[in-house]
Amino acid sequence: MDTDLLRIDDQLTDEERMIRDTVRAFAADKVEPNIADWFEAGTLPRELVPELGKLGLLGMHLTGYGCAGVGPVAYGVACRELEAVDSGLRSAASVQGSLAMYPIWKYGSEEQKNEWLPRMATGEALGCFGLTEPDHGSDPAGMRTVARRDGSDWVLNGTKMWITNGSVADVAVVWARTSEEGIRGFLVPRGARGFTSRDIHKKLSLRASITSELVLDDVRLPAEATLPGVSGLKGPLSCLTEARFGICWGVTGAARSCLESAVEYAVTREQFGKPIASFQLTQGKLAWMASSLYQAQLLALHLGRLKERSGLTPAQVSIGKMSNVRTAIDIARTARTVLAASGVTLEYAPIRHANNLEAVLTYEGTEEIHTLAIGQALTGISAYR
Repeated sequence: MDTDLLRIDDQLTDEERMIRDTVRAFAADKVEPNIADWFEAGTLPRELVPELGKLGLLGMHLTGYGCAGVGPVAYGVACRELEAVDSGLRSAASVQGSLAMYPIWKYGSEEQKNEWLPRMATGEALGCFGLTEPDHGSDPAGMRTVARRDGSDWVLNGTKMWITNGSVADVAVVWARTSEEGIRGFLVPRGARGFTSRDIHKKLSLRASITSELVLDDVRLPAEATLPGVSGLKGPLSCLTEARFGICWGVTGAARSCLESAVEYAVTREQFGKPIASFQLTQGKLAWMASSLYQAQLLALHLGRLKERSGLTPAQVSIGKMSNVRTAIDIARTARTVLAASGVTLEYAPIRHANNLEAVLTYEGTEEIHTLAIGQALTGISAYR
């Protein structure tokens, strides 16, 4: 059922439409028939990652080292089509590309790039991003994970929390505080002595995603494990800006899925002898969801074209992340009401999307943090403290 009344996708290039169709077909064939079961079981099969790699979706916005090197809008379209099936699938791809591969590509040594990026692009190796801690999420400057020098080595101690792909990653990009050089990034390989992980269970959101706690207990790393190209919070925050751009696009896929479910249900479900789509209140909900979705899609497209031309500021990405996630949640919740009691089951997508979007609203910058970032950009005054 075509719900794109504004023909927004007509503004895509031939390459972008090809990527859209390829990812949509993959998701429909490989993921959609199983996603409700995976969500209920609380897992996402590791073997999906090489499938994403075969399609060129891992680190697809990076150049060289086996990466596809596509433009921002093409990357955004891929994120949209992945999240139209489930936020957990888009998270797996965006964490790999924007939070694990990007810092190696941007700040790593040539040796680090050659060691990791080609294998990560194919999905042979999986990465994760270790910034958030049990006591420090929105305030990463207060992190307690530390790295101290011991001869030419570094020794890391600390705990990272809510880490996507954490327990199945082959390499973790871990950010730690040093006494001499501020915050630095370290590549911690799977199996390093003192490096352990524990999966977080009983989640009601992003269930089709592996979420872990990482523990570093006197993890000894050689000097060449450090990302040489950056120090300070600029490193991890620049990675988050990359990933948030994908979220701006991804959530429009979840919202579109919810709208499509609501329309399909409304035209087939009968009450009082006629489809509920014939009632004014139902049509009002559908019209509101559609117009809100179009605004979110146009914002994502504008940010993508702006990124192509001149790059994006963190405040511009904050506008997209804050606005589009909130819009997607509202659409998911409204779609659930159209489906009534049927809407609370995993037979239909809206309740799963609504639950997932609760986590997306929080991770990679809460709504409150993005509000303050936008406020500071408008006024020149920081309201964080």
